[in-house]
Amino acid sequence: MRILGIDPGTQIAGYGVIEKIGSKIVTIDYGSIKASKNQTFSQRLQTIHDKIMDIISKHQPDQMAIEEVFYSKNIKSAIRIGEGRGIVFLCAASANIPITEYAATVIKKAVVGNGNAQKEQVQEMVKIILALPEIPEPRDASDALAIAICHSHTFRC
Repeated sequence: MRILGIDPGTQIAGYGVIEKIGSKIVTIDYGSIKASKNQTFSQRLQTIHDKIMDIISKHQPDQMAIEEVFYSKNIKSAIRIGEGRGIVFLCAASANIPITEYAATVIKKAVVGNGNAQKEQVQEMVKIILALPEIPEPRDASDALAIAICHSHTFRC
């Protein structure tokens, strides 16, 4: 099973592609999608959409996973993040790929064993689980890989 994890954002969106073969998890690709600050908001969303569709086309994931909406004191920021998440759901629907949402605490528990783990602990465990030589950069990519790992542990084929 090939999984595309997405850490959504409207300036930077992280992505991570893994493949689960039996009990083994292999890293296929990871990175970030960066929209230009010179772009309008709608152009940034288009950039994110186009790059996610390119990743889907290149890696042909069977499943997608994304972090659930979290509470934000800044309503405007929360709405923008929601709009970015909508683009990810549109990409999944356009490619006919099932997508699953996970709460941050569920992701941390699946990767570290503790739903209250710190970001650094999650990053270190992503490195260990995927047998990578170093922590994936940027942090958005590491978060996306954590989301994909969570799905690989949670989803039953």
